Amino acid sequence: MAYTTRRSMVAILVGAATIAAIGIASARQAEPERKSFLLSSPYGIDNFHAYCSPCHGRDGTGNGPVARVLKTPPSDLTTIMARNKGVFPRGQIRAYIANDSPDIPAHGTRDMPVWGPAFHALDSSDRAADQRLANIVEYLSSIQRR
Repeated sequence: MAYTTRRSMVAILVGAATIAAIGIASARQAEPERKSFLLSSPYGIDNFHAYCSPCHGRDGTGNGPVARVLKTPPSDLTTIMARNKGVFPRGQIRAYIANDSPDIPAHGTRDMPVWGPAFHALDSSDRAADQRLANIVEYLSSIQRR
């Protein structure tokens, strides 16, 4: 009789463990997937289209879908070199994007920054965030009208 009781207990424990495992698996599936605002691509063009084009337009000319409701119209980013005597000022552009320069009110104040700190907050790797910023700057360099 002890053998039968032991087998019954083992069967009950195995059954309970199985039910618990199924319950845990179901609970994991029921959790909503958390979406990240951070684009997985590090490429400049992808990041530009995701983060910059709502205001500056997919072509960079300042005609994005949000542009018409902004108090200050977005700049035409294809004419940066023309406005700087044929020089593309990479450091200055990076500072604008990263909000290291207070010269663009639409990009926010130091108290309410836009992309640089946002990339660092969304990505725990400072190196990856810095690379993302560098890639956007290089993309902007590539769309300059000559």
